[in-house]
Amino acid sequence: MNKRNFLKIMGGGTIAAATGAGIFLSSRTPKKALAPWDVAGNYEDPRQWALSYALLAPNPHNRQPWQVDLSEQGKVVIYRDKKLNLPHTDPFDRQLTIGMGCFLELMSIAASNIGYKIEFDLFPEGTEAENGPVAIATFAQTGLQADPLFKHVMQRRSCKEPFENRAINTASAETLSAYADIITDKDKVAAIKELTFAAWQVEMYTPRTLQESVDLMRIGKAEVNAKPDGIDLSGPFFESMQLLGIVNREALADINSTSFKEGAKSYKEMLNSTHAYALISSADNTREEQITVGRKWVRLNLATTGLGLSLHPVSQALQEYPEMVEHYQQAHKLLAKPGHTIQMLGRLGYGPATAKTPRWPLETKIIRG
Repeated sequence: MNKRNFLKIMGGGTIAAATGAGIFLSSRTPKKALAPWDVAGNYEDPRQWALSYALLAPNPHNRQPWQVDLSEQGKVVIYRDKKLNLPHTDPFDRQLTIGMGCFLELMSIAASNIGYKIEFDLFPEGTEAENGPVAIATFAQTGLQADPLFKHVMQRRSCKEPFENRAINTASAETLSAYADIITDKDKVAAIKELTFAAWQVEMYTPRTLQESVDLMRIGKAEVNAKPDGIDLSGPFFESMQLLGIVNREALADINSTSFKEGAKSYKEMLNSTHAYALISSADNTREEQITVGRKWVRLNLATTGLGLSLHPVSQALQEYPEMVEHYQQAHKLLAKPGHTIQMLGRLGYGPATAKTPRWPLETKIIRG
C-alpha cells in the first residue's frame, strides 16, 4: 500500500489531528535498526571496514544470512546462515546464494577504497558441504585504485514505489547494458508487466508462500528495532494504519481484507509504471554462477544509482516451487537465450527517494574473531 491508497481507505481524513499524535508519529523512525548505515567505515581493521559496507547489500526478504569468521589474520571466512532460509519461495536457495554474491561484491568494492584487493576462494569444501563456507576472502594490500562504484554504496536502494512516467534515455540504457540485458521494447515491456503481476499473484494467493512473507514482516518501530531483518513496515504511515487496526498480520495474510486488496492494487500500479527492465541470465546454474550473478546484480544496482535511476527486483516468476512452474516456463520462453537460466529480473526507472533498510550490526554477524 502507499499513502494515496491509505487516504482512499480513510476517506481523506487526517490521522494526526491532535498535536500529541503528530509528535508520536514523527518519532517512529527505527533509528537503532538503521544505525549500521551510520557506522559503516568506522572500523580500524580493514576486514571489518569492508564488511561494514558489505552488510548493506541487497538480499532476498532482507534475511541478511551472512556470518563471518575473523579468527585468521588477513582472512574472512564467510558462511550462509541456513536458519534464515526461505523454504517456500526459494526452495533450492538460489536467490539466497545470489544475495551472498551481492555481499561478496560489496565487500570487494569497499576494500578497494582503502587499497585492498580481495581474492575469493568459493565453496572451498564443495557446494554440497552441509556447513561449509560460501567463500574464504583473503585481503592483500595493493596499489589498487578504488572501484568508482563505491561512491554510490550509501545511496543504493531497491525502489518499491511507482516510477515517473518517462522512458530511460538511450545513453543510460547503453551504459547499463554492460551489467545486464536492458529491455525497453514496448511490446516486450508490456508482456513482462503482465507476467510479473501474474507471478506476484501466485505468490500472494498461495497460502504457504504468502505466510512466509507475512511471518517476516516487522510492523512498527519496536518490531523493526528488535529484529532488523525481514520486511520493514515501519514509519508514521504504517504505524497509523496499525493503530487503526487496518494493518496487522492477520489482515495481511487474509486475501479478503482491505489491507490485502489495497496492497494488490498498489503493487499493480507500481508495476504498470515501468518503462524498462534489466535481466541477468547465465548459461549454467551452478552455485558459483549464482554468486557471479549476485556480484553483477549489485554492480548494476550501484550503476543505476549513479545514473539517477532506480532498480527493483521483480523475480517472482523465476522462483522454483510447483505453483510457479507455468510462469517460470513463460519467463524463460519470453526472455531466455536457449539453454540459459534467468537469474534476476528487475524494474528500471526514475523513482522517488527511498529510505534505508534496517540491518543487523556487524558485531552480531561475527561468529569467531
